Amino acid sequence: MIKKYYNSILILYYSKQFDIILIEKEALPWLPASLELELLKDIPYILDYDDAWFHNYDMHRLKLVRRLLGSRLDKLMAKATLVIAGNRYLAQRAKLAEALWVEILPTVIDLERYPQKNPKTKPDIVSIIWIGSPSTVKYLETIKEPLQQLAKKIEYKLRVIGAEFNLPDVQVECLPWSEATEVENIVNADIGIMPLLDSPWEQGKCGYKLIQYMACSLPVIASPIGVNNEIVEDGINGYLANNALQWLEQLESLLLDANLRQQMGLKGREKVEQNYSLQVTAPKLAILLKEAALGN
Repeated sequence: MIKKYYNSILILYYSKQFDIILIEKEALPWLPASLELELLKDIPYILDYDDAWFHNYDMHRLKLVRRLLGSRLDKLMAKATLVIAGNRYLAQRAKLAEALWVEILPTVIDLERYPQKNPKTKPDIVSIIWIGSPSTVKYLETIKEPLQQLAKKIEYKLRVIGAEFNLPDVQVECLPWSEATEVENIVNADIGIMPLLDSPWEQGKCGYKLIQYMACSLPVIASPIGVNNEIVEDGINGYLANNALQWLEQLESLLLDANLRQQMGLKGREKVEQNYSLQVTAPKLAILLKEAALGN
């Protein structure tokens, strides 16, 4: 850990030779902002956020951390040449921190890595996919009851990527996450889900797994939290589920209707192509980087 901090400090120190630097979230986490700002004082820099990283500090369980570091990222954003935010919630925080320039660029995927699902493929058993980690499997647990009720009515498989999850009466397939197999596991599934809790941290999420599902032409069901409301067009490329009954009804609807899955999946792919692809967003980022560098 000491070596990593030492290397980061060296990088910042020698970055003065560049026109501008791009920092994802922060360079020296858990240290006073004054140290990072001192190293950055002669360097134009851009901050990039795709999570509510500031809540690691201002909502920390320890009062001392909240008091000493609660405004750490706000101080960095206030001095940044540009803050790039993945959604409106993150952008609003940057504006409240009095950042000079704030732009919203959504999380995106590379279309060349994500093939569309073959509509002619008829699965032996329809599968629902969820991608996450051991720390986020708590979201999947919020819909345990509708998943169990559904299994009593319809045969289906729940594919869980990146975490261990056991649910009585439900066929669960747990697979490790791997960059090499991630896309294949998605395109071989039929419905993508993203349940969430409603808290400030979730408001900062950028819906990456929804975008992955939709890129593979999967219909989606998600909690109507934060940016999910922008990604999912209810009834068009998927559904927004407010409660257990809606989760049950909407999952059942998609499990029973292959044509509906295909139609919604195609609409989802179209939206990703237009709004959430590297091919569309990378040129926009290039322009921002150039303008930020020239402006300094």
